[in-house]
Amino acid sequence: MSTHSKGKASEMKHYAGKAVFSAAVGHALDGLDLMILSFALSGIMATFAVDNTTAGMLTSITLAGAFLGGLIFGKLADKYGRIKVLTYSVIFFGVFTLGSAFAPNFEVMALCRFLAGLGIGAEFGLGMAIAAEVSSPENRAKSTSAVGLGFQVGVLCASLSSAPIIAAFGWRGLFVVGFIPAIIAIIIRAFVPEPPIYEEHKASGKAHGKLSDLFATPERAKFSIIIIILCTVQNAGYFGIMTWLPKYLNSELGLSLTSTGLWTAVTVLGMMIGISAFGFLADKAGRRPAFWTFQVGAAAMIIIYSQLTDPTALLIGGFFMGMFANGMIGGYGTLIAELFPTEMRGTAQTALYNAGRFIGGASAPVVIPMIAAGHGFGFAIGCVSCIYVVAFIAMFFIPEKKGATLE
Repeated sequence: MSTHSKGKASEMKHYAGKAVFSAAVGHALDGLDLMILSFALSGIMATFAVDNTTAGMLTSITLAGAFLGGLIFGKLADKYGRIKVLTYSVIFFGVFTLGSAFAPNFEVMALCRFLAGLGIGAEFGLGMAIAAEVSSPENRAKSTSAVGLGFQVGVLCASLSSAPIIAAFGWRGLFVVGFIPAIIAIIIRAFVPEPPIYEEHKASGKAHGKLSDLFATPERAKFSIIIIILCTVQNAGYFGIMTWLPKYLNSELGLSLTSTGLWTAVTVLGMMIGISAFGFLADKAGRRPAFWTFQVGAAAMIIIYSQLTDPTALLIGGFFMGMFANGMIGGYGTLIAELFPTEMRGTAQTALYNAGRFIGGASAPVVIPMIAAGHGFGFAIGCVSCIYVVAFIAMFFIPEKKGATLE
């Protein structure tokens, strides 16, 4: 390889690293915000005098906003650029996250959560599109998994900082702190150009994709439906567990708020290791073997965890439950990127993932307390394991595209 070629390869690698990092930082905002809401639920319930089911609707409302935001920002990103539109989405997120801190009643709180959701709706999908487009085929799953790691970094920060922030400033202080990283994300993105594959597509004069294109052919429609199913299961499992895990540990098992933060943090650490392991496995063995391995592991570990009561066992079990239940998150970005072309990749990533996030993530936080009302949170969380059977079957309908060049 010539010196010029080596220099160009090094420059591209450096750019790819910056692009993936910027996408991961944006997705960290997503994780930070949703976990802050989880820790704030008890305070919100007390302040606005609402019950578990009503409070759980705030997560559902946020995800409804994310679904709509994904549709809007995904289409705009295919037309105007990934990085540019992601920056605008963070502004939405930051303004209304801060607004949540000053909500005078539950109705205004719900409105702020919906509008903040509009902004975070772009973070996963467009971050995954960027990571997939700047990475080499042999490292694509590792790159999208790196974006998934960003989400967990945000969750981990919320888990470790929520208790002291609540102690010092109350639950409203959580949303003030949640505004600060949005400024950082905007600054970072100012120094990252658009992915070359997107710039080439734009220069070619091709029309950007429409939402209807996701179902334009029988094959596209099949892929879109299967991806929505997979993302629904992923988000029902994740939000069903993480929304109510702090309250389950606190109210039913008697752990203090500080201890609850520690137990949750260990679960998140397991998720981070699982995400990293999934990326390597998916690039090495293939997409389908990686998903099947983690789906079986998730179902088994959720059942086991729901039966535990000893604090040490909960600590260890939470680590492995987190490892399998959320290890797959980066894989969805890879699957969608490989199934849909550049002109509609932003739309596909945001629309399909957020459809699953809305269906699964919005329903599970409401359904779980309903089940828990009659059988307890332990039983309700254990029921989540059943949905991974659906995801396991769905993977048979996704073609293996390990090492494929993006269209």
